[in-house]
Amino acid sequence: MRFKLFLQNIRSCTYCSDYLKLKPKPIVQLNPKAKLLVIAQAPGQKARTRGRPFDDASGDRLRQWLGIDREFFYDEDKLAFMPMGFCYPGKSNTGDLPPCQECAPIWHHQILLRLTHIQLTLLVGTYAHEYYLNKSSLNTTMTHWHNYLPNFLPLPHPSWHNNLWLKNNLWFESGLVPYLQKRVKEIFNIK
Repeated sequence: MRFKLFLQNIRSCTYCSDYLKLKPKPIVQLNPKAKLLVIAQAPGQKARTRGRPFDDASGDRLRQWLGIDREFFYDEDKLAFMPMGFCYPGKSNTGDLPPCQECAPIWHHQILLRLTHIQLTLLVGTYAHEYYLNKSSLNTTMTHWHNYLPNFLPLPHPSWHNNLWLKNNLWFESGLVPYLQKRVKEIFNIK
């Protein structure tokens, strides 16, 4: 029951309401049983509307990288989602605004203390790389991805904004993605 109350507190959080264009609506997927944690930037507009993280084209690409289907992806006993900013930040001229900076310092440590079965944390995008690895260069971080194992695995954000980076770094899909899929199978004992 304690975890349910903790989760209710997160979902009713309004710390960032002064900075958001829309009413706060934290989007997380958390369960103490989860073995894989995804830390990305912030929910997109579709995720906010649908109430689920990565419920858009970026999620399709991320599921492809992981080698899992939607049902597996949204099984809270398996995967947890803890974005850098829990609420959709709104639009800018070039895409979504950056995630609110209040969420991670307030909530992440408290959440991590409760997710005791996590075997791998995926750091998706430069906001997560900067916060957890102290790295802001996507190229440098991704080139040295193996240095952060076994606890962290950095990934570029799976949005269309990174299509050029993916095209220029074919090693990602030929080397890192197969490693990631193999690791997911090991964690969940998938044959």
